[in-house]
Order: sequence, then structure tokens, then C-alpha cells
Amino acid sequence: MSKIAIVSMHTSPLAQPGIGDGGGMNVYVRELSASIAHLGFDCDVYTISWSKDWPEVVEVEPGLKVHNIAIEDASVSAKEHLIEVVEEFADKVVGRLDELPSVIHANYWLSGKVGHILKHQLEVPLVSTFHTLERMKAQSNPDLMAEVERAQAESEIMGCCDAIVASSSVEADQIVELYEVEPSRIVVVPPGVDHAFFSPGDKIQARRALGLDEKAPITLFVGRIQPLKGTHLAVEAMQDIPGLLTIVGGPSGPKGDEELRYLHSLVGKLQLQDRVIFVDPQPHELLSTFYRAADVCVVPSRSESFGLVALEAQSCGTPVVASAVGGLLSLVEHGITGYLVDNDNYGDYISKVLESSELAQRLSTNSAQWSLGYTWKSSAEKLVSLFANLATRELVECA
Repeated sequence: MSKIAIVSMHTSPLAQPGIGDGGGMNVYVRELSASIAHLGFDCDVYTISWSKDWPEVVEVEPGLKVHNIAIEDASVSAKEHLIEVVEEFADKVVGRLDELPSVIHANYWLSGKVGHILKHQLEVPLVSTFHTLERMKAQSNPDLMAEVERAQAESEIMGCCDAIVASSSVEADQIVELYEVEPSRIVVVPPGVDHAFFSPGDKIQARRALGLDEKAPITLFVGRIQPLKGTHLAVEAMQDIPGLLTIVGGPSGPKGDEELRYLHSLVGKLQLQDRVIFVDPQPHELLSTFYRAADVCVVPSRSESFGLVALEAQSCGTPVVASAVGGLLSLVEHGITGYLVDNDNYGDYISKVLESSELAQRLSTNSAQWSLGYTWKSSAEKLVSLFANLATRELVECA
């Protein structure tokens, strides 16, 4: 096994999380690709170029290159319309190949569509990590109707995958239940965390660096602003808890701007203008300062395949109060590293942490210790082992 083709069609691993479609998936692709390269393999990441000023190829580090592929119709910019250029993108990926890859690793369903084409064209194994799944989102939030086209596409991709990577055992079980996939084709590979950046530190110094109140209780939300992330639940919880809420992130998706306007109006309605702080998206490595400055991190998502924010916060020794959904069920140990909420009443658990310094310290210590079991090197080793194993098997026939 020599070269690995990684498809991240709609968003670049070089994009800043928290802006547009940039989020945990960007971190996942960048960190995992770099860690695989560190193991001695050549990784080529293929993504759409959104600017004429971007170079065609960026050599990030030895063994890792990002290929920015321009598409003809520059007006197709929204993620929701990229299905229209999947075939064009796949053709251009083939045109960039300098040798046949040993495996294709697709990230997200759009990349899975590309990977599906490439598998049949190149006759190499296809591995897909979906990150979010349409039927899973609809199941977690009854107010959302599943997009039939996307859900059907996800099912078709899974029917052709040689392996499907799930971020947690919970996600693996949901894939089996919702898409009727044979469990033997699913491999659980949890994401990691860079402990060089995300580790415990001095809370007061972190607050000084950010210009935050050194004495006030601080609750933190980090993530893209969109309805699925449940940011409004963090705002509403401030009615019942003291101190400040810091929201770090920007609008994302077709309803992102509308959601941000709603949050500002909600803050005004609840008269929380002096207690809720909105912060623009930050470079990923700088988020550690926000985690260290906070007393508790709230993750009220309606759906999460993994929940990288929860892992990063805990790595910094910050207790997490999160929704009891998806991968968060395996990331947060209820009563040990934080709390899982299944009734939207986040205020009670946040208050519990804020009111007891002894409890907060115990949760903090447990969180930092527990998170040491997650590293990108370990994730990369599991994936490389999977890739090598697939190289010795017959390709799965398309269902």
C-alpha cells in the first residue's frame, strides 16, 4: 500500500472550523491525513477550489498534499447544490492522479458519491466516513423531514463500500438499524485529539488572554451556528444559571444566518445582553484557550456522530454538559467527566457544576485523564490497518 486518495469534496481540510461548512470534519480530515502521512504513507486530499487565487496543489507537509479542484460552474457554491457537479469533480480527480491509489477514503455523503464513481472507474476499495447521516438527523429531531435524495444516496454508497467507518459504537448501531448494513462491513475508528494543543492549563491566564471576567462563572458553546447544534438551548439555560455564556462560531448552512439573527433576538428577549458574548470563529488551535477559560462546556446538539468539541473540552479539563445523542453517549461519562441531558434542561446540570468547586475539580481531573485514550496516531493506525486488510480482499460488489 502506497498512496491513499482522500476525498473531501465540499470543504477543505485547510479551511477554518466554524466558518461556513467548516467544522469537526475539517479537523478530522486534516489531522487524520497528517497522522497517516507520519506513518509513512502518501495522502492526497481532493477538495473543491472556491477561489481562483488558491494554488492547484498545497503540500501541507511531507506525504500530505491538498489538491484544489476548480469546477466549471462557479455559481454552484452552496453545499446543497454540489450534487450537480459530482461527476465533473470525479473526472477531475482522475485527471490529477499520478498513480493508482491503494484505497479511496470518502468523507461525507457528497464525497461518497464521488468515491462510488471512482471505485468503479479505478477498481480500488472504497471506504466511507459519513460524519452525519440524513436518517440519523431526522430520527434525532422529529421536526426535520429526511431529505429523500440524500438518504437514498447514502444507502446506495453504503451498498458499494468495502468498509464504512463509524466514529463510535452508537453510530455503528444506528447505521445498521437505519440503513440495514451488514455489521461486519462497519469499523469503529474514533477520532483523536491533539494533546499538544488541547490539555489543561491556567484558567485565570486563559481569561486574561481573552479579556474575559476572571471571577464570573463562564459557560462555553463552540460550534457552527445552525438549528441542529441547539445553540438556543444554551442561551435559554442562562435564565437559570449565573455568569456568562461565550458562543464561539459563525453561521453555517442555508439557515445559519437566520439562526444567528434568532439567537440575537432571543438574547434581547430574555434580557441577557450583558451575559451572552458572541465571538467570531477562531483558528482551531486557539480554541484551547477558550476551553481552559470556561467552567463548563455545553454541547446541546440534536445530532452528533461523534462530538469533537466535547472531546477537546474534556482534554483541556473542562467538564461537558451534552445532549444524550449519538457519539456524545460514548464521549461523556455521566457523573464522571460531565453530564448527559435527555430533556433539554441544561441549566440544572450546568448549575450543578458551577455550584460545587469540589465536583468541578473531580470532573475536570477525570475528563483530562480519560481523554488521553484518544489520539490521532491511534486513529490513523486503525485506519491504515483497515486499508491494508482491504487490499487483500475481493472488492465488494455494488448492491
